[in-house]
Amino acid sequence: MLDERGLDLLFRQARSHNAWLDRPVSEAQLRALYEILKWGPTTTNSQPARFLFLRAAAEKDKLAAFASPANQPKIKTAPVVAIVAFDLRFYENLGRTFPHNQAARSWFEGKDQHIATTALRNGSLQGAYMIVAARAIGLDCGPMSGFDNAKVDAAFFPDGRFKSNFICGLGYGDPAKVMPRNPRLEFDEVCKVV
Repeated sequence: MLDERGLDLLFRQARSHNAWLDRPVSEAQLRALYEILKWGPTTTNSQPARFLFLRAAAEKDKLAAFASPANQPKIKTAPVVAIVAFDLRFYENLGRTFPHNQAARSWFEGKDQHIATTALRNGSLQGAYMIVAARAIGLDCGPMSGFDNAKVDAAFFPDGRFKSNFICGLGYGDPAKVMPRNPRLEFDEVCKVV
């Protein structure tokens, strides 16, 4: 089992960040992040998430233009902003990623609603794995909604194959600007054992 320090790092003491220290995140760190997150499970090993890591100021500014006013400075100041998206043609890779059943592609091909549901669900899982993986390698995260998906998709994924899900700042959060921790619901409020 993961020790107490690891549990604190990933969950109990980890915080969502809105302000960032002026400290870069390297491509090597982003590659290390992906090498961890890719092992998280997805339906039929579908792996529909696609990650666009924005480091250039011009690209972050472009994204910020489609975000709520409260999110714009978070996007512009983060060392990296990930657009977590999903691929609506993820099933084209199933021959390679789910090799023990070469019929798996047919479970999705031509079934638009099933494709969309599977891509969103599993892409969201992979986005959560990204957050945990980022924390595991010492980065802080600031996941957010509050942006116009259609405009982001038109600007960053114009061929329509990828659809944005959420965005997430990555870097080194400014501990002086973290809000107080909000309460969490208790086990008996949200869980039932039968």
